[in-house]
Amino acid sequence: MAFRKDFLWGGATAANQYEGGFDEDGKGLNAIDVLTNGSATSPRKVTWKLPNGQTGATPVEWGGQPFKLPKGAVPALLEGYYYPSHTATDFYHHYEEDLKLMAEMGFRCYRLSLNWARIFPNGDDKEPNEAGLAFYDKIFELCQTYGMEPLVTLSHYELPLALIQKYGGWKDRKLIAIFERYAQTVFTRYQGKVKYWLTFNEINAIDMAPYIAAGLLDSNLNDRANAAHNQFVASALAVKAAHALDEQMQVGQMLAYQPAYPYTCDPADQIKVMEYNQQMLFYTDVQTGGRYPDFKLKEYERKNITLDDRPEDYELLRKYPADFLSFSCYGSSVLTTHEEAARESGNLGINGIKNPYLETNAWGWATDPDCLRLALNVLWDRYHKPLWVVENGLGWADELTADGKIHDDYRIKYLQANINSMKEAVELDGVDLLGYTMWGCIDLVSNGTGEMKKRYGFVYVDRDDHGHGSLARIPKDSFYWYQKVIQTNGADLSN
Repeated sequence: MAFRKDFLWGGATAANQYEGGFDEDGKGLNAIDVLTNGSATSPRKVTWKLPNGQTGATPVEWGGQPFKLPKGAVPALLEGYYYPSHTATDFYHHYEEDLKLMAEMGFRCYRLSLNWARIFPNGDDKEPNEAGLAFYDKIFELCQTYGMEPLVTLSHYELPLALIQKYGGWKDRKLIAIFERYAQTVFTRYQGKVKYWLTFNEINAIDMAPYIAAGLLDSNLNDRANAAHNQFVASALAVKAAHALDEQMQVGQMLAYQPAYPYTCDPADQIKVMEYNQQMLFYTDVQTGGRYPDFKLKEYERKNITLDDRPEDYELLRKYPADFLSFSCYGSSVLTTHEEAARESGNLGINGIKNPYLETNAWGWATDPDCLRLALNVLWDRYHKPLWVVENGLGWADELTADGKIHDDYRIKYLQANINSMKEAVELDGVDLLGYTMWGCIDLVSNGTGEMKKRYGFVYVDRDDHGHGSLARIPKDSFYWYQKVIQTNGADLSN
């Protein structure tokens, strides 16, 4: 048997894409509550307001494109825009039904995020919002009833909006102590109910989407470097606080990871991939490895980047690294210095160059049957910390057929390849793997595009890109397939 007997099979969601109830029971606004819908061809936008009353909306694009709000502008809700996070797929009012569906599939684990502004509406309030704390009590108690281990992310792109308006997001060191108090509050409240925690979802998204990941209103390199440093220190303090409270409590890191292949055997292509890996693994070198890598310090020196740091920061990073390393991985990319040659061959892709050996879907994502084995081996060999695949899945325009069903054989095919790749990493390579939580287990809003039609779940939710629909839940074919996978602990992946 490849997977350990206590392997944590399950699914994952994020509050800003799934929960809804954006202004109910004392919840404050968060960063995503002012992010509009978009599409595969039109980016989502942050809406804002100037002191003189002028308003506008600035595109947010993944991939490190420059992002900057006008001077003096603050993110704000505006009339005439659609904000998908406000209702999302309404877990806030459907949590009993949804957790029951997860239990029917046999989930041993459910990864979710706390909506920070539901607990501290302004982020730095003197007292937490009891109604917010009580909501998550109900979630965790139901998880216990169903035998599901919660894996809880403290900050999954849900920075309270007031902390952006007041401090400019994570570029300000003041957020370290604010986050530490938030972490201590929920660790204490949910002790005995939650064993596994994550601090920042896809922390390296600071380089890809600095507003979404860190609440930055300007994507300049210095602010991004300081935001990353402040999140590193805040994470270390969270590990310290958890261990002081409960020796059984574990706090992990969460990284967005994607293996990269060189397009040619030209040494320049190998160097390009090496530098890509350096930048991606910088975040794990610090948060899980406990130290800043030398290449990053040299880079900061070359680019005149100055950290607002303290000597004690580095001792905290060394003493309190992440207990385990979790990551998202949806596929791989191909990189080259020969982009003109690649263009001439029609070999273009959404992330670097298109891989001619892989099948690609409508959103430009290619299914790589070996990406998880590659990713797991890289991370295991580098850090030797327990690993956890906490996001992996396939977005697709699922269609409800005349018989009231969703036949998503393409999702089953994708998951078969990925789970088999994961199995090989365990069985052949000896990787220590804790669990697997498939992304978007019940349909939710796409983070990248703000759409509903780009669906990931095992359960279809009747809602469209404009917020219409009954919100009814309908299991897809993949629901019953995954049920069998869990029952057999991954031994039977057949259709």
